[in-house]
Amino acid sequence: MEYTIRKISKEEYGLLEDFLYEAIFVPEGMVMPPKTIINQPELQVYISGFGQKKDDIGLLAEVGKKVVGAVWVRIMDDYGHIDDNTPSFAISLYKEYRGLGIGTALMKEMLCILKDRGYKQASLAVQKANYAVRMYLKTGFEIVDENEEEYIMLCRL
Repeated sequence: MEYTIRKISKEEYGLLEDFLYEAIFVPEGMVMPPKTIINQPELQVYISGFGQKKDDIGLLAEVGKKVVGAVWVRIMDDYGHIDDNTPSFAISLYKEYRGLGIGTALMKEMLCILKDRGYKQASLAVQKANYAVRMYLKTGFEIVDENEEEYIMLCRL
């Protein structure tokens, strides 16, 4: 499948709400929570005021003219927080575009941008049962901590 990756524009920041919701991992057999879940403070940290800080960086993936995925980073006190110098990742694709290499390409492009901007590392948190763990390992992340449900992963740039 052909796709392009590009920087998100200011006018498109609202799309991050949709992709934040898409990023919620729901184990098989469970029901997706209502979209209002993204209004919880622990999720709003990923998108509230996005673009207002120098560490806010976002990319979109498009198939044709349709935006199908997003990756964005910011320094925030989220589930994957390491320290105040390490950007945390958020990434998601619409379900029908998963497993096609688009997410891996988004991750790699963002890691290159972060390295070019002088960051030393990036982090993320992922539920242990999430199939995306393999993608994160493949793109250079390693597990540095864990709790009952999640891995905290770090990629040194």
